[in-house]
Amino acid sequence: MAAAHAPDEQEQAPPASGPPAGGRVQSLERAIALLNAVAASAPKGRPVAELAVECGLNRATAWRLLATLEHHAMVERDPLTNRYTIGSAVTTMAATAGVEGLIRRAHPVLERLCRQSGETANLAVAQRLGLTYVDEVTPPVVLTARWLGRQVPIHASSAGKALLAWLPAEEVEAMLSGPLAEFTETTRTDRETLHGELAGIRTQGYSVSLGELEEQLYGVAAPVLDAWQRPVAVVSVWGPKDRVPESRFAELGTQARRAAEDIRDLIAPAAASVPAPEATADRGRGRTA
Repeated sequence: MAAAHAPDEQEQAPPASGPPAGGRVQSLERAIALLNAVAASAPKGRPVAELAVECGLNRATAWRLLATLEHHAMVERDPLTNRYTIGSAVTTMAATAGVEGLIRRAHPVLERLCRQSGETANLAVAQRLGLTYVDEVTPPVVLTARWLGRQVPIHASSAGKALLAWLPAEEVEAMLSGPLAEFTETTRTDRETLHGELAGIRTQGYSVSLGELEEQLYGVAAPVLDAWQRPVAVVSVWGPKDRVPESRFAELGTQARRAAEDIRDLIAPAAASVPAPEATADRGRGRTA
């Protein structure tokens, strides 16, 4: 892979002020800060000068670190614009990572959400065959069905619709290419109606289900977004219709969205600096409405 071109000026890195606290490696921390800044600049990327300023580095130091990261495919440099974006090695690492770390970090947030709502809180991830629930916290005094390890149809649950609402149009079309099964009278089986609902979900920040998979189960869900505003997981709250009526959707939706944001900050701090969904609504344009 071609190395980045060095800046004209020969700046020197400032002298280290002593060993980093806690035995951390200063150069590695600088490289991680640059990676986070590059991730937060998606999809256009940023030039070395801007990245250096954001990370508090002089330009020569930032360039050397970025050149090393580029050599290892952690970042990519556009030869025409000299803007840096996240490289293929990071994508490969993310794709091969398991869900154990996500579950460990997210579980306390699910426990809090369960206490706040008084209902079951779930965490789901998108896998090759659909959406799978990987963690669950249930109220201690409430009898409820367990969904842990269960796969659900993408179009017939609040979690599935929260996932679809933040995916690019072509991925949504691919995931909805087959027949949409009808599970109850409220299941969305008309694609035009479903696409219209997905647009509304992006606006309010959470999805709802009115007994669309199982007639008596109502719920809400919100996506956990990464630095590219892609959903990496979905947080949901659900329960029987008499305990989770439509009148609670706004309250529970707000709680689910806050939980999803907290999980995002735990697993990908750089994502916190990305604009909110309302400011990046262009991703959803182009869908059949």
